[in-house]
Amino acid sequence: MQKSEYRDRKYCMRERKKGTGESILSHVQLFSEIPTNALRKLEEKCKAGNYRAGHIFFRTDEAGQGLHVLEQGKVQTYRNFGERRLIIAEMKAPAVFGEMGCSGPRVYHCIAETTEASRVRKISSEQMDELRQEYPGVTRKLLDLVCERFISTLLELETSSFRDLIPRLAKLLIERAEDECVRDMTHQEIAEHLRVYRESVTDSIGELRKAGIIEVKRKAVRILDRSRLERAAREGLK
Repeated sequence: MQKSEYRDRKYCMRERKKGTGESILSHVQLFSEIPTNALRKLEEKCKAGNYRAGHIFFRTDEAGQGLHVLEQGKVQTYRNFGERRLIIAEMKAPAVFGEMGCSGPRVYHCIAETTEASRVRKISSEQMDELRQEYPGVTRKLLDLVCERFISTLLELETSSFRDLIPRLAKLLIERAEDECVRDMTHQEIAEHLRVYRESVTDSIGELRKAGIIEVKRKAVRILDRSRLERAAREGLK
């Protein structure tokens, strides 16, 4: 996922209120080469909806119906293996997901679910076909997006297979911390992100706690010593 896909949603809305007429879609890398007036027409044709956390847009092996544009909120894509969840990507607005629904065999290979209240616009497969015919660059960018996400997943799988758990856990806590605190993440959710068993996460959190690096409360982990946690992310506990 390219950084330009994560621009702030509030900025997009603020610019539109100023009367610029700028399309929200123009802040998505996939559509960056399409003229603004064409994007505005596309927005008028495509229906956008507001969804609560936990809404599922599609499931694994369902026939593709098109592309989804995340205009506000967050969406997670994942696959289930029995009771375990393999997280593929976590997206913040603005971004796109469900790209396999309008490319190749047009079958979704994962589940897409909102993780907070979100606004999502759907572009049908037929509309995407028309767009790619008129603007061939969209096909190239769509292929780039698929490749980037595949490589990202491959590298994360490599890391989860060969890197010790403590550095990976420390890195996740640093990334998720707000005001030195990671809130509303259970041990099971952390395990799903790190692709390990919950018991392994509980043991590793216990090691960081005993070392005085973090403090653990109900559904919250507070960082007590950031410099040591950053070192643990690089080198593990020594």
